[in-house]
Amino acid sequence: MELRNQTAFLEFHLLGMTNDPKLQPLIYGIFLCIYLVTILGNIVIFLAICSDSHLHTPMYFFLSILSINDMCLSTSTIPKMLVNIQAQNNKISYIQCISQLSFVSIFSGMENFLLAVMAYDRYVAICKPLMYTITMSPCCCAFFVLLCLLFSILDAVLHTVMVLQLSFCTNMEIHNFFCELAQILKLACSDTFLNNLLIFVAVFIFAGGAFSGVILSYIYILLSVFRMTSQTGKKKAFSTCTSHMSVVFLFYGTGLGVYFSSSETEFTRHSALASVMYTVVPQILNPFIYSLRNRDMKKAFQKFIGWIS
Repeated sequence: MELRNQTAFLEFHLLGMTNDPKLQPLIYGIFLCIYLVTILGNIVIFLAICSDSHLHTPMYFFLSILSINDMCLSTSTIPKMLVNIQAQNNKISYIQCISQLSFVSIFSGMENFLLAVMAYDRYVAICKPLMYTITMSPCCCAFFVLLCLLFSILDAVLHTVMVLQLSFCTNMEIHNFFCELAQILKLACSDTFLNNLLIFVAVFIFAGGAFSGVILSYIYILLSVFRMTSQTGKKKAFSTCTSHMSVVFLFYGTGLGVYFSSSETEFTRHSALASVMYTVVPQILNPFIYSLRNRDMKKAFQKFIGWIS
């Protein structure tokens, strides 16, 4: 019990991407640019959708929420890393670490559920167009977003509460640029069986359920598209899905890459590079994917740029 009471005074050491002082300025510059591009790109996406009445549809409403979530996820990890490099101090307090863990869990979970809801939106639009306005009404869209947020917070609270029950001893080095759940569990002195069991159950129910929903939605979409006789209709259906499919493959693909990387190797700085793939890369690429592959977004960008210039 004494160890647990002392955890509030503990400090973790975020070892980051490298301990080479010569590479720190380069890493600082790269991640600062990544963060600024991520924030700017997603702000432009959000403002372009808000400013164009033609984009006030469920699909773009969910996209605007996704943009906000991407900004929050990047903000929960990168700024602390930049501050540590600037101050040449890799320490993070126990409270800050637990808080960062909670926010990363919330926003990564939110992204997972939002992608599933966006897939369902495309399913209704293509497979049940006559029911689209009823099924995806403004109230229903708001309900879906609140449901995504509720599940994400529930998942994060469960993991956070379980971590708060752990005791930590001497080895406080995290081979990453943020407090990642799997690595925190490796540093615990107490038994982490229940924590690992919770991770397995949460991944199976939340991530597996959402991903299954995405796959199922696109199976029905493909079957519906193949039954179309009009080539124009097929092309239009595919054009509305390609951007979302690209984001789905990017997010889940990088997530699976991190999972297999962490299961096959010990936690080293290679784990930090793997974590970048799901906490940084999708968030910076999402605005480019939607702006380059979506004709409506291109028009909205041009209109928005013309409006501010």
